[in-house]
Amino acid sequence: MNYNDYIKEIEERKAQGLHPKPIDGAELLSDIISLIKDSGNAHREEALKFFIYNTLPGTTSAAGVKAKFLKEIILGESVVAEITPAFAFEQLSHMKGGPSIEVLLDLALGNDEAIAEEAAKVLKTQVFLYEADTDRLEDAMKAGNALAKEIIESYAQAEFFTKLPEVDEEIEIVTYIAGVGDISTDLLSPGADAHSRSDRELHGQCIFEHNKDMQKEVLALKEQHPDKRVMLIAEKGTMGVGSSRMSGVNNVALWTGISSSPYVPFINIAPVIAGTNGIAPIFLTTVGVTGGIGIDLKNWVTKKDADGKTVYDADGEPVLEQVYSVETGTVLTINTKEKKLYNGDQELKDISTALTPQKMEFIKAGGSYAVVFGKKLQTFACKALGIDVPQVYAPSKEISIEGQGLTAVEKIFNKNAVGTTPGKTLHTGSNVRVEVNIVGSQDTTGLMTSQELEMMAATVVSPIVDASYQSGCHTASVWDDKSKANIPRLMKFMNDFGLITGRDPKGKYFPMTDVIHKVLNDITVDDWDIIIGGDSHTRMSKGVAFGADSGTVALALATGEATMPIPESVKVTFKGNMRSFMDFRDVVHATQQQMLKQFGGENVFQGRIIEVHIGTLTSDQAFTFTDWTAEMKAKASICISEDETLIESLEIARDRIQIMIDKGMDNEKQVLKGLVDKANTRITEVKTGIKPALKPDANAKYYADVVIDLDEIAEPMIADPDVNNEDPSRRYTHDTIRPLSYYGGTKQVDLGFVGSCMVHKGDMKILAQMLKNIEAQQGEVVFKAPLVVAPPTYNIVDELKEEGDWEVLEKYSGFVFNDDAPKGAARTKYENMLYLERPGCNLCMGNQEKAEPGDTVMATSTRLFQGRVVKDAEGKKGESLLSSTPVVVLSTILGRTPTMEEYEAAVEGIVLTKFKPSQKQLVI
Repeated sequence: MNYNDYIKEIEERKAQGLHPKPIDGAELLSDIISLIKDSGNAHREEALKFFIYNTLPGTTSAAGVKAKFLKEIILGESVVAEITPAFAFEQLSHMKGGPSIEVLLDLALGNDEAIAEEAAKVLKTQVFLYEADTDRLEDAMKAGNALAKEIIESYAQAEFFTKLPEVDEEIEIVTYIAGVGDISTDLLSPGADAHSRSDRELHGQCIFEHNKDMQKEVLALKEQHPDKRVMLIAEKGTMGVGSSRMSGVNNVALWTGISSSPYVPFINIAPVIAGTNGIAPIFLTTVGVTGGIGIDLKNWVTKKDADGKTVYDADGEPVLEQVYSVETGTVLTINTKEKKLYNGDQELKDISTALTPQKMEFIKAGGSYAVVFGKKLQTFACKALGIDVPQVYAPSKEISIEGQGLTAVEKIFNKNAVGTTPGKTLHTGSNVRVEVNIVGSQDTTGLMTSQELEMMAATVVSPIVDASYQSGCHTASVWDDKSKANIPRLMKFMNDFGLITGRDPKGKYFPMTDVIHKVLNDITVDDWDIIIGGDSHTRMSKGVAFGADSGTVALALATGEATMPIPESVKVTFKGNMRSFMDFRDVVHATQQQMLKQFGGENVFQGRIIEVHIGTLTSDQAFTFTDWTAEMKAKASICISEDETLIESLEIARDRIQIMIDKGMDNEKQVLKGLVDKANTRITEVKTGIKPALKPDANAKYYADVVIDLDEIAEPMIADPDVNNEDPSRRYTHDTIRPLSYYGGTKQVDLGFVGSCMVHKGDMKILAQMLKNIEAQQGEVVFKAPLVVAPPTYNIVDELKEEGDWEVLEKYSGFVFNDDAPKGAARTKYENMLYLERPGCNLCMGNQEKAEPGDTVMATSTRLFQGRVVKDAEGKKGESLLSSTPVVVLSTILGRTPTMEEYEAAVEGIVLTKFKPSQKQLVI
């Protein structure tokens, strides 16, 4: 883009009420610098503002041009009256690494002593240095450069952190209730606006799902309380359920936070958010990325009777009573020293969990990245100087309990830990830096991840990471102008950075839109691995996987590390037997239902690891359970498998990776070949008994033990959004699990969806067999409601074609996807027929296609939040009920929920996903 194009774009943005887009391109900034140098140019003043206040930092090509010009000004090679050398240094100090560090090092290690001193002052404040930068400093120090040694000594003392202003002792806030009940990140950053996430100002307009009245209310509160911060609240619910969604935190920060730099537009930090039941775990991590505060209010609690037992209402729901009010407009004070929340002089709540020493450091440093890189830089400096690392940062909490065994997650964290006390065994609650094995980025957050990588001046995947993958699944449904503009650019950046990408920028292999979680599940080839992925459903059935925001993904890619406390674990075991006509999806839903029943309505899974002793299910089938744990509000999950089952899972994964290699997807570093080798090594270890499948210790300690009785599951189970519940806090949770008979075979179903990460090849085969059965029973297959089918991966499509099932699906379909001519526009109407859609997320994501407004949808997916899969219509709420593949298929054939008799007849003779609890010892 050149300057004239930019001016044209500015005029277009004015019509949308937007400011000029921040500049990231070298060509445009070079044009702007030419205008600045032309003293008589009519555009010069405007160009200066763009250069100073509207250029993105880090490793963008524009940042490289800006840093070079600032260097010319400092050296006197260019003279700009409005940018003195001192101001040029200030500009460099806000550019966060990459070209700016290179320039500062050039100046600090140069011959002009006065300039070198000024450059050194700025360098001492910087943390985003990489090996090339620190090598230059160390080499200069060894060559006798005193200033280089002085800089390294400053780093050793972490003066870039210690000299920052302390966190305010009191932070005044004014409350804003953004919703009653759980608040999905869709409210803060709707999926339908995913295309605009990297344009922060434009994306900011979509907060509260474009509700202008709510936006005006927030602005009014800010105007009434200019000295306070607005705190968004999920009343009677959890804030940020559904996904990590960095764009959601970015939007909240844009509306209520603090500017990160006067020279970088629309990047705000330090939002304050809260929920009656706290913040969803992965969303809370995202808040920490920006140095924000997330508070667990507990302003409503479960009512107890005189005997201390939970009081239930007529519908069997626990009764809540208010402890204190946080109604919109309430002025509160966060005391960061006492770690308490006040209303005036009245103490409301201890909030020490929101203000731990580590979180206070994030607040002080303006976000977690600066702390992570700061620690890394301090470690380098001390090693270069040959000294011990001074205790500057809060010591990582290390909890070790003599005689107590280890849960599965404790074992994994101990194996992968970095920088802990040698020989010390760590238990739950310890704060641990761990090396990461697998990292995944998806396409609606990937552009933000690429921006984060640029801002932290990273240029290549850390060599510690075994493999990383960039998907195209969230934008698979519609290849529209937005996708054509964003996806190739994203794929090129990530491919150049070192990730395996679903789409090859050079076009050498067929572009694939496989669902990211399925790919990550396949490329995880060790049950001791740690996986980080840019999506809440990063929940693998091998190793332990954590869904993360785009920034944490960027950090994992750049450093190969993540930092977090070892979470508590809940142990889930099974007893009894599955009925022949039940699907494993019903076991998944029953797990949630039985857990809530066992613990009086308390969700013991929330924020914890679910250690599921699944034993006999291979990774594809077991993934159905681990995937749903995001809806259980768990931090993550771990599958404990029998040795034979793990071997089978690893062999499947290895063979699928080989298919990726055969398609030409491996890169110069042969990352995928390395995974095949790793899989073979692990298979050999298990087979020979050298290192059996991961198992917890028999004397490990758990927060709770949940036992699921399979005998109790007598009919299909459905997760219902309960859209008409009188209490809005009970709507759109994943906790209302109902048996099929609840609906009496009469509830109308307007559309069915079989797809998303919750299904595997077995589901597609079940669908094909059901269609054949129905034709045999009724003479023909007639759909009374549309059925949308989206296989998760191309591998599944290929295998179905080989086995003859795809031909069956095509026979009954009215639409079959065509990769040579992908859809260019989203569907808004559906006919009563079968749609065979391109592999990918499809309706589950809700960013491209949705059901018709007001529809009742029966789906295999994971999302039932308001507006996600289906919007409300005038006078009728859209609702997305979640169930197994057989229930979805039969509901579309009938146009309503089936009776048990109809259901049993339809699945007769079909091999559903079977599960029999392991009879072997799954602990050691």
